[in-house]
Amino acid sequence: MRAIWTGSIAFGLVNVPVKLYSATENHDVRMHQVHDKDGGRIRYQRRCEECDEVVEYSDIERAYDDGDHRVIIHKEDFEALPSDDADDIEVLQFVPSDQIDSIMLEKSYYLEPTSKTPKAYLLLRQTLEETDRTAIVKITLRTRTRLAILRICDKVLMIQTLRWADEIREANFKGINSKAKISDKELEMSKQLVESYSEDFTPEEFEDDYQAELRKLIDAKIEAGDTVDLEETFPEEDEDDDTGGDVVDLMEALRASVEKSRSSKSGGSKKSKSKKSASKKSA
Repeated sequence: MRAIWTGSIAFGLVNVPVKLYSATENHDVRMHQVHDKDGGRIRYQRRCEECDEVVEYSDIERAYDDGDHRVIIHKEDFEALPSDDADDIEVLQFVPSDQIDSIMLEKSYYLEPTSKTPKAYLLLRQTLEETDRTAIVKITLRTRTRLAILRICDKVLMIQTLRWADEIREANFKGINSKAKISDKELEMSKQLVESYSEDFTPEEFEDDYQAELRKLIDAKIEAGDTVDLEETFPEEDEDDDTGGDVVDLMEALRASVEKSRSSKSGGSKKSKSKKSASKKSA
């Protein structure tokens, strides 16, 4: 990984030298636009709608337009704006970890200690762990000051940038204020459904099906010389849906869902047991 920022965590009078790394990466299949007639690559030009000239990127400025006024903001205008160039992650406060609503979280970054003796890094990590606190910090990335949280991820300190409070929309929908009566039986059956699906979360068990199928399609086209039989490449699966059709009775839908979940789990456990017994025999 390549560090995208180098600085220190300002923790009271303690400085913790760190490097910042992006914690996530995008695995989407990258594609571009082509002409359907001959497959030629489509290129975009920055063309001025006033003089119809193609404009170089170096000659482009940004502007604000409210419908009545257009204000052009030049590069030197941006440079004149007050910006924090500090190479510090400033700790503003420590808050209980459960007070951070996940809707506010944006991008995640790992922090690597850069000191030869990373005692301050380890001290901060252990302090956060034992106090069950999350640090609210301020960091400047690419000349833009961001609010973020500093927390522990496994054994690594992590920064996660936050949305500002005024960026969170209020969810005020009519349906959530409905006075629909939920019976005790419906609630109990719904709880059973939740319980039948309950297990530990293991992210490795899931994958992006769309990207996997897209890659399969691309490989098939390459192998077949660009022309493939889509029905042969992606055969339709017969899904056994016990709750098909228009389900009117909520209780029946819940009951059928619980039974389906239980049967699929028992089937999965039988398969795993048969695999284990088969491996013992082969051993």
